[in-house]
Amino acid sequence: MDTLFDLALTREMLAAMKPVTERAPITDALITHSNGDHTHGTQLLDRSVRIIAAKGTSEEIEHGPAPEMLARIQTADLGPVATRYLRDRFGHFDFSGIKLRNADLTFDRDLAIELGGRRVDLLNLGPAHTTADSVVHVADAGVLFAGDLLFIGCTPIVWAGPIANWVAACDAMIALDAPTVVPGHGPVTGPDGIRAVRGYLAHIAEQAEAAYRKGLSLPEAVETIDLGEYASWLDSERVVVNVYQRYRELDPDTPRQDLLALLVMQAEWAARHCT
Repeated sequence: MDTLFDLALTREMLAAMKPVTERAPITDALITHSNGDHTHGTQLLDRSVRIIAAKGTSEEIEHGPAPEMLARIQTADLGPVATRYLRDRFGHFDFSGIKLRNADLTFDRDLAIELGGRRVDLLNLGPAHTTADSVVHVADAGVLFAGDLLFIGCTPIVWAGPIANWVAACDAMIALDAPTVVPGHGPVTGPDGIRAVRGYLAHIAEQAEAAYRKGLSLPEAVETIDLGEYASWLDSERVVVNVYQRYRELDPDTPRQDLLALLVMQAEWAARHCT
């Protein structure tokens, strides 16, 4: 499931998998969601591999940000703070030559397939992180692959929401009772890792709503959020996007911000709080 952010990284991953895939070739690949760090290497999969994705994911891949936009961000002059931040985050990747390969098979909410004689359940629990967020449950192995519904030790980011849907997705994952949970980012975890992400999301939603009820503007609100026990998580500046999304939920007239504007806001928050 999923590939990586550029072709070089995906080639490394496929090479590392070769001792296994030579004996048991890849036949199916699930794209858990549309973000480039999970999709930019799909063209390197053999043409015989069936690529599967939720309908919402396939639509976002078709109409979402192209790799070329990320390449432009790498060289854009956005002032010293944002330029340094974005080059630190994206400068290590090579976005050239990427040709997005979309799904051959899509599903709405769930799909069961057979792989190697065992049942594998694909479940779309989004919208949450993105418009559609799929997980893979291998019940007889006690394993759940959670995609970017789980960030372990680093801060989740709500690109789509609503946040309540992501909290509900966490509850759904906990209910699967898988002892081994593989996140989209961070080390392998278990149900407690899911609970930690749920706790963060509920905490941010509650604090953002309190700020909104006090009449604070979005810039004022992001300065008042107390990250508490989550302050040590990597990429804490993502609180900016998460509070923005909560404000959009509470007031649809909240001015829309495009991707680049949100990244610049994150950079400025990080400069104030993470130095």
